[in-house]
Amino acid sequence: MKNMKLLIVDDEPGITSFLKEGLEEASYSVDIASDGKSGLDLALSNNYNLIILDWMIPVMSGIEVCNQIRKTGNTVPIIFLTAKKNLDDLLIGFEAGANDYIKKPFEFEELLVRINAQLKKSLKEDNTLNAGKLTINTLSHQVFFDSKEIIFTPKEFALLEYLVHNMNSVCTRNRILQEVWEITPEADTSVVDVFITFLRRKLEKAGGRKIIQTIYGIGYVVREQDLL
Repeated sequence: MKNMKLLIVDDEPGITSFLKEGLEEASYSVDIASDGKSGLDLALSNNYNLIILDWMIPVMSGIEVCNQIRKTGNTVPIIFLTAKKNLDDLLIGFEAGANDYIKKPFEFEELLVRINAQLKKSLKEDNTLNAGKLTINTLSHQVFFDSKEIIFTPKEFALLEYLVHNMNSVCTRNRILQEVWEITPEADTSVVDVFITFLRRKLEKAGGRKIIQTIYGIGYVVREQDLL
């Protein structure tokens, strides 16, 4: 699948080099981390389509990394690479939030099939929107910034979801009224400005500054470049 970004967290250079080469030949973009802490940092600061996670890695175990990712509301597919064969161990992995696992040693072709299956499934069922450190779960109506949950009213959530869904595109006040409030553009647009203020206050309190930019005389935009 084109334009898919994967993260491999494994401390064995031979495996990571082999996987990176094979996956890039299959048109994936690949990042690598050699320990759990750096893997978690990458996972929480980037929008990956899938994570390949070794169970036994330095600093933080794969189980700990998986748990921390799930606590933020991030539903990115995670495939465990593991030498463990005990059923109880595998169940622990699934309970931590893993989507699949493959036992070492493994055939690359089998891993590729499993990756493709998880990506196809996530494209059909993906309920998350990501903008930098901001994660929106459109199913549970939860919003997280840098793993901190922010509570929004239903209308605030709908407005934020609309802006992030249309990231990099300027959303006019009239268009926001039509799409979020479902009222005619002839109505008073000042309500949009009021709710933008509400959103900014809550986002800034959580540490998310300058997420929503004002385009004076037109409307608002969330730009990917401003979130880096």
